[in-house]
Formats: sequence, C-alpha cells, structure tokens
Amino acid sequence: MRITSPAFSNNTLIPKKYTCDGEDVNPPLEFHEVPANAKSLALIVDDPDAPMGTWVHWVLFNIPPNYKGIEENSVPEGAIEGINDFKKLKYGGPCPPSGTHRYFFKLYALDSLINLKGTIKKDDLERAMKGHIIEKAELIGLYSRSR
Repeated sequence: MRITSPAFSNNTLIPKKYTCDGEDVNPPLEFHEVPANAKSLALIVDDPDAPMGTWVHWVLFNIPPNYKGIEENSVPEGAIEGINDFKKLKYGGPCPPSGTHRYFFKLYALDSLINLKGTIKKDDLERAMKGHIIEKAELIGLYSRSR
C-alpha cells in the first residue's frame, strides 16, 4: 500500500496553500494498492518535530476502502474526523513556530470499521486500531515558516 500526493512528493516541501500561511486546506492525497481485505482506512497527520511533542494535525477514520484518495479540501463521504491539537474537528495545516518540520501522513488499512463515538483524539483511534491494522503507508511532507 502507498500514499502519495499530486501536490508534493515524499520528503519535499508542502505547498503554502495547505498550511496556516495559505488557505489551510488539506492537500489532495492518493491511495495505491489498498489490500483487498481492508474494511476501512484511517489517516493520521502529525508533526513529531513540534516543540511541545508530537502535534496532531488531522485524525480521520472509517474512510471507505474503495476510495482511491482524498480530494483537496474535502473529507470522504462516510469518514469521521477526530479532534486535532488545534482543538478542531478538521484538517489543520502545518504551522511551525520556527524551523523546518516534518509532517507524517500515515494511512492505515484496517480489517474492521472503528466503532468510536464523540470527540475522538489520535490516542483513542490508535488504541481502537490495535490488532486491526493490515497494512500502513506513509508520506512525509516538509514545511518551514522561514521561507
């Protein structure tokens, strides 16, 4: 399984449009070779380089496994957004205070739907996914406020 974006390549700069310095909308993402036995997909976007520890930018789960990706500024029908570290139920783009940070777009193929209700955080989703991950793919984008 692979995750890519037509907006940026792995380990390259994320365009300003997808950050707090731009429109702050999610970049388009493409999913490749999703396992045939996947019942759902989950996506976690986080920044391990944040000064206060890993900063969560997007939590999205119960993405239908037949989806080939996520369009710019959209959420797949049926998918559920969790709360990010901006305390919002949506994508929050890169917004580092200084320096260049890495943003990990982690896609998980799961053998079930995730049955969670209410305001879900990354940790809740990770606990619920334990024992259900078939495969994982990752895309890393970079962003720096100093450019």
